Amino acid sequence: MPQTRAHYTAADLDAALNRLPLERGDVLFLHSNLGFFGRPEGCTGSADVCHLFFDTLMRRLGGNGTLVVPTFTYSFPRRQLFDPAETASGMGAFAEWLRLHPDAQRSHDPCYSVAAVGAHAETLTAHAPENSFAPEAFFGRFLNADGVVLNLNFDAGSTFLHYLERQLGVPYRFDKTFEGHIRERGETRRAKSTIHVRYLSSEATVPVFEPFHALATEAGLFVTEKLGRGRLGCIRASDCRHLLTETLPRRPWLLTRAEALGVIPELIPEPTYQAL
Repeated sequence: MPQTRAHYTAADLDAALNRLPLERGDVLFLHSNLGFFGRPEGCTGSADVCHLFFDTLMRRLGGNGTLVVPTFTYSFPRRQLFDPAETASGMGAFAEWLRLHPDAQRSHDPCYSVAAVGAHAETLTAHAPENSFAPEAFFGRFLNADGVVLNLNFDAGSTFLHYLERQLGVPYRFDKTFEGHIRERGETRRAKSTIHVRYLSSEATVPVFEPFHALATEAGLFVTEKLGRGRLGCIRASDCRHLLTETLPRRPWLLTRAEALGVIPELIPEPTYQAL
């Protein structure tokens, strides 16, 4: 029986990454759906595909580069224990594969952990603060490094935008603190985790990224390349901040359903603390 035709090759992936405005030594924050690209030549399973992308990305970044993936678990809001060494992420096959990589370091954030491999992995993941969206947490460190959001088969949106929403004081989100337990090396301790959540009093506060994607693409800030059946694209953290800083004062509901609906949601006060 003839083998199914491959949709792209390792050389195609390498060429696509080389056409993107990435620099050696960059910090990449990667959201991915590798399966949408189709089947790569020479790969027989998910692990092979993950190896292909990891090796190609690290080669593109060079020895001073760093690759970061979201390994979010939302453990405390779900009233679940968080063990950074054992708790699986729900962020796709590649994120979980990299979390388990022998060189990976994972932040001890029970809601918004990330895993990183590369020159700045420890700097980006160590000593996670209680507030996942504080300037000293991962997203603030990522912005300070002027990292690059690299999205594989996603639009220009990313979780990093929620950090910028907090920094820019959007009206539809607020800090909420959750209690829970973290287990490290067999020892369990009580901890708190603060995240920036949306008001649940209106479905109009549900996040949408399409308007941001349109603005970033029109401005030439989100650059994409075709690969197989899909596309990969990137945008710098500083460009995300600049675009939202310029846009949100006149379009404060840009990143929610409210703008498309033409409504101002009713924001009913909610508890800011969830105890054990």
